[in-house]
Amino acid sequence: MRVYQHEVKYYECDRMGITHHSNYVRFMEEARVDWMDQVGYGFDRMEAEGVVSPVVSVECTYKHPTTFKDVVEVEVHVAETSALKVSFGYTMRTNGKVVCTGRSTHCFMENGKPVAWATRFPQLAEAVLNA
Repeated sequence: MRVYQHEVKYYECDRMGITHHSNYVRFMEEARVDWMDQVGYGFDRMEAEGVVSPVVSVECTYKHPTTFKDVVEVEVHVAETSALKVSFGYTMRTNGKVVCTGRSTHCFMENGKPVAWATRFPQLAEAVLNA
C-alpha cells in the first residue's frame, strides 16, 4: 500500500509554530480514506450503497512535534476486526522519525442499524484481512 503524505499547512499550526494536536486526527482520516480508495472500496462507493461508517473511538499518542511545511507520512494498517467493527492503526513519520501513533475504530451502519461489514462487503473484507 502507498503511504499517505500530508504537508503541514500554515493554518494547521498554533502560535508556537507547532502543528496543533487536533490535526493529527484529520491526518488519520485523510489516510484512512486514501487507504479505502487503494483497496478499491472507497467511502464514496460505500455511501452510494447506503452504508456509513461512523467513528466509535479515536486515540493519538504524540511523540515529536511537526511544523509548517513538514511532510507527515501516515502509514495505515488494520489493527483489529470484529463482526461489527474495524480498528485501524496509524504511524505518522516526518523524515523517518515517528511523530505520532494513533488508532481509530469504526462500525458500519445501514438504515441506522449495525451491519456485519464482512458479510455486507466481501471485497472490503478480503482487502482488510489481507492487508
